[in-house]
Amino acid sequence: MQLGRVVGSVVATVKDPALEGKKLLLVQPVGGHGRDVGRPLVAVDAVGAGAGERIYWCRGREASFPFLPEEVPTEATIVGIVDTVHLASGT
Repeated sequence: MQLGRVVGSVVATVKDPALEGKKLLLVQPVGGHGRDVGRPLVAVDAVGAGAGERIYWCRGREASFPFLPEEVPTEATIVGIVDTVHLASGT
């Protein structure tokens, strides 16, 4: 899983039927110190995240697991909302 920040939403009027009723959000991956890492991506929201929230997300085959037994065609899914991040000293 990786850290990220919700930076926007995505509206798709035509999509796979398995995505009906699911919120699509634009996520900026971030490192442990909160700095942007890489390019933004679209993720399906499984937890009710909103704009500006720090989240953690997963990608790949595991991204569809939060919706089992339903089969959702997704490459990235928001699976948690982060309250705090504690870094070990010296990192």
